[in-house]
Amino acid sequence: MTPRVVENATCTFCGCLCDDIELHTDGERIVRARRACTLGRAWFCGYGDDGRPATLVDGRPASMDEAIDRAADILRRADLPLVYGLGNSTTESQRAAIELAEEIGGIVDSHTSLTHGPSKVGAQLVGKVTCTLGEVKNHADLLIYWGTNPVETHPRHLTKYTFTPKGKHVPAGRHDRRMVVVDVRETPSARAANRFLQIRPGVDFELLTVLRALVNDRPFDHRLLATSGVTLADLTELVAQMKRARFGVFFYGTGLTQTRGKHMNVAAILSLTASLNSFTKFVADFVAAQLLGLDVSRVDVSLGDSDMPLAPQSGGSMLAISLVVSLLTVPAFAAATVPIRRVMRVAPAASLREE
Repeated sequence: MTPRVVENATCTFCGCLCDDIELHTDGERIVRARRACTLGRAWFCGYGDDGRPATLVDGRPASMDEAIDRAADILRRADLPLVYGLGNSTTESQRAAIELAEEIGGIVDSHTSLTHGPSKVGAQLVGKVTCTLGEVKNHADLLIYWGTNPVETHPRHLTKYTFTPKGKHVPAGRHDRRMVVVDVRETPSARAANRFLQIRPGVDFELLTVLRALVNDRPFDHRLLATSGVTLADLTELVAQMKRARFGVFFYGTGLTQTRGKHMNVAAILSLTASLNSFTKFVADFVAAQLLGLDVSRVDVSLGDSDMPLAPQSGGSMLAISLVVSLLTVPAFAAATVPIRRVMRVAPAASLREE
């Protein structure tokens, strides 16, 4: 095969979905991924056949027909089968898995339940004020990362979308922005921030409740701060900084969703965001999510094929796939909680364009 260069490829390792990657192939596999981060380069270039058999039955290699027959027998005898995972599966595979679950009377869940499932539940409880990452890049002058370390988990999040890039209303980039990190330990993201608030584990809900009370000038129980690791002066200064911001953003991670409180932590930070909008513009979302931020009627989704060499899928593939699945079928979090009886389709719409 002839070596190729593919421009503007999309990396789906993490949810940033960087779409400016230049891929170089030797005709058989990807050998260089220009502009990709360290995680993206390893993802694009690290694919290879590990020599394992395609199917196993009771720990021994087996033919595909034998494996399918055995799997069908197990599912046929199951009382309440669970179809779990699918985050690294293609859209077509996810659709087939949903149809299978419906046929056998099973339920569907993804590993989102162990990561940002509480984010969905929290948003269902109180609603959410959010925006696109393009709006963050062009408008945000205050970034607050709570319980997340994007420098290591989403390496281009700060440099491509939030902290350092120059935007329409923040022409000096990082010099026009302020970044605050709230976390239980000092991370590379905390060291990159203008300010770091180190809190003790398991006190997120209490601190967010106190912050909301301070924003709305309401009384609160001062005992909530006793074991938090921060002082009232720290929080008062943070509230003043949030109110001064022209456009503020909360980005939260699994440090918020997978600790004590879970979905109530998310509800608390979303409620705080809503309260701040009485004083300024503030939005919130979990890291690297809601990349489209557009009404479904403006989205045109078509399935295609590629003659690029095979490459593995990983964590961010779930977002790339879910964006399509949520439009063509049903949202993943809904599939995790109710039996699926209908498959919903979206009619073709106008081309998607970010202004």
